[in-house]
Amino acid sequence: MADEFEGFELSSEDPAEVRRVLAQRGWGDGLPVVVPTKKRVAEFLTAVDCDPEALVGIIPPRLGEASERLIAVNAVMAGCTPDLFPVVRAAVRAMCRPEANLAGAQATTGPVAPLLVVHGEAVEKLGFNCGHGTFGPGWVPNATVGRAVRLILMHIGGARAGGASMTTQGQPGQAGLCIAENLAATPWESYPASVGIEASSALTVFFSESLHNAQDHTSKEPNGVLGTIASMAAAHGSNATYACDAESFVILCPEHAQLVASRGWSRRDVQLYLYEHARLSRRKLSLGGCAGMDSWRPWMHADSDPDQRIPVVDHPDDFRILVAGGGGKHSSVLTSWGPTRSVTLPFEC
Repeated sequence: MADEFEGFELSSEDPAEVRRVLAQRGWGDGLPVVVPTKKRVAEFLTAVDCDPEALVGIIPPRLGEASERLIAVNAVMAGCTPDLFPVVRAAVRAMCRPEANLAGAQATTGPVAPLLVVHGEAVEKLGFNCGHGTFGPGWVPNATVGRAVRLILMHIGGARAGGASMTTQGQPGQAGLCIAENLAATPWESYPASVGIEASSALTVFFSESLHNAQDHTSKEPNGVLGTIASMAAAHGSNATYACDAESFVILCPEHAQLVASRGWSRRDVQLYLYEHARLSRRKLSLGGCAGMDSWRPWMHADSDPDQRIPVVDHPDDFRILVAGGGGKHSSVLTSWGPTRSVTLPFEC
């Protein structure tokens, strides 16, 4: 892969010409890119004072070597500014951790995308949107960091749809999925602190299925809101329903989080409630979906009672709870595509 990025001449930076050249090499995501000139790439590398050829990670299935320079090349192409480079580097390190199972995520037929969540001082300092529309368009940091990661997975990892990537239908989040934790609206400790990471800035990566909206405008008590969310987490046919060792991310909107906390519920209470209520009966699970493809624990197979309710995660801790978004009573659930674990790493910006 390194040889492919050694450089070549362009007659101009006209978007049509750039797109034509990229298409000839099998590069790009279908959208216009910023040309990664030597000067632009050097600005990124200078911003973090690193050895350009230092290896950050190996990206399957191609087993491409993600050096600092190649990560910078893709970040430039995605439209990132140099100050966002540390976030992209942290994402690569996180994805390459063995528990993330990047090889599986890159080759699966499922609609999997890496959810990136930025935490801490980096949110305000770098301009990430953690409020209204945090999952949506309109913010350069969110949009370009998510896109940079996708370009890295495609260019260095070789995961293009129909080739190494066999995702059946894909999902919009595969173009880039980057949000930020709304710490100011969080009634509990920060998400990184809840998983044992004490740092001024951190990044979480989680390979997930598509976002499921969970709206509840009328409940006045925690069990109402969380009951709605539990019904979304226990989705018949979701990969996570049959992979009991998977996680589910619950992104609470500020109003839902504040309602729950105002009644004295901790993050742990939320996890315990969801573990008990996000369940499906053995009878329903046997009707289709991924029946016969499960990774259940032995005790889950020990009882033949068709009305036994099976939890969709292995442990209450597998419900990962954080707060993001603005006003309005819409939360979201992102379930795992299967055998993967989220990774949260600190970084400096």
